[in-house]
Amino acid sequence: MTTEEQNRLNKLEKIKSMGINPYPQKFDKKQSLLESFDLAEGKKVRTAGRIIMFRDMGKLTFAHLQDESGKMQIAFKQDDLGKDKYKEMIKILDMGDFIGVEGETFVTHKGEKSILVRKWTFLGKALKPLPEKWHGLKDTEAKYRQRYLDLISNKETMDRFKFRSDFLKSVREFYWKEKFYEVETPTLMHSATGAHAKPYVTHNNGLDIDVFLKISHELPLKELIVGGFEKIFEIGKAFRNEGIDPSHLPEHTHLEHYCAYWSFEDNIKFTEKMFDYIFDQLKIDRKIKVAGKDGKVKEVDFTTPWKRIDYVELIKKDCGVDVLSYKNVKDLVKDLKKKKIQVEDMDKIGMATLVDNLYKKVSRPKIAGPVILYNYPVDLQPLARRSDKNPELVEQFQLLVNGWELVKAYSELVDPLDQQERFEEQARLASEGDDETMGVDYDYVDAMKYGMPPISGWGMGVDRLLTILTQQENLRDVVLFPLMKSKEEKGK
Repeated sequence: MTTEEQNRLNKLEKIKSMGINPYPQKFDKKQSLLESFDLAEGKKVRTAGRIIMFRDMGKLTFAHLQDESGKMQIAFKQDDLGKDKYKEMIKILDMGDFIGVEGETFVTHKGEKSILVRKWTFLGKALKPLPEKWHGLKDTEAKYRQRYLDLISNKETMDRFKFRSDFLKSVREFYWKEKFYEVETPTLMHSATGAHAKPYVTHNNGLDIDVFLKISHELPLKELIVGGFEKIFEIGKAFRNEGIDPSHLPEHTHLEHYCAYWSFEDNIKFTEKMFDYIFDQLKIDRKIKVAGKDGKVKEVDFTTPWKRIDYVELIKKDCGVDVLSYKNVKDLVKDLKKKKIQVEDMDKIGMATLVDNLYKKVSRPKIAGPVILYNYPVDLQPLARRSDKNPELVEQFQLLVNGWELVKAYSELVDPLDQQERFEEQARLASEGDDETMGVDYDYVDAMKYGMPPISGWGMGVDRLLTILTQQENLRDVVLFPLMKSKEEKGK
């Protein structure tokens, strides 16, 4: 325990000995600090907040209070409070304490709108001091590990997370306006399916079964379409037991929607309409500077409609490889080696993972966007509908912005026999060592057999889009509590 913490504990005992409850039940706060600041001079105020500056000047003490809305100066005068109460106030208050104040607004000689305190109430004793440089916490690890200190000390952090809340509100309002129902699906799943990802596995003691944290909301949502819903969406967490980097987190917020009778073409138009609505509602400039995964910043114009690019043709243009011409992954690996194109773990991974990683190596870094990529090989998406024009392709698109894959959507596969075959192919790949294949879900196939209409589904990484819209470079900067090693583990 530091000397400062001991001093605060001593003050806590003093507060109690004075008959003051250091942690009272409530306070009737009438105005926020921002509302107080906007009042005309001489208006009555009853507000509260945290002390973030405290300056004793003898018979006059200035302090700054901070709340969710902002900060404002307050002033204590010995003549107003009385000599004894004034001295008691100076002795027991510290930076970080919460207090409630009553008084009226006035303007200081220096022209600063303030509150002249006529009466004050103790609302919460801080037993630890704010960081020495509380007004600008710079330590990145401390920001993530102790987000509360980051929020106290950095206004831009508070504003960023308020923006996140406003963003989610506008997304929901858009769906409601478009007559979608919001639904919730399980987090614990019998199989890890709905995406190519390595899952988290846990054990349920009550049922004595192993279950997976969901890597996607997809299959339960499509079962709801079987049940009769036609327009549904879900905002929730997805979990993928993979590496952590600026664009990947093991726990992330995912938004998915499914609409009966739509194709992926309908969803492209819907996506552009959604982005237009969000940008208008939140008054976001259509032109934004976006830092790519390589650290290079590019200006991106979100004005719709967006450019569309054929995925297969793009790879062919960038490296001379027609991925549709390969039926055997070994042949593709052989030709890539001839062209001296090196893809990580290319001798160990399956066709879908190899093609995806090839695209990420030779094509993705060149695209600023926003771009709609479409026409994907069927191996890359076991849940998507085959194209009527070319059965080797699926009706899928992705929204790409300077290396960030924001949206993935497709016309859904609704043929249960085709779906079962693709699931079994995924199981074969998994048995051969590809740990990013999709799990098999026969319960879902069984649901499909009861009949499905045409469907288009859509998924977006909320954290990724917010990272771009707030012009950050790391998903952790838009997640309040990103997963980190505990201090004990870090010490080991």
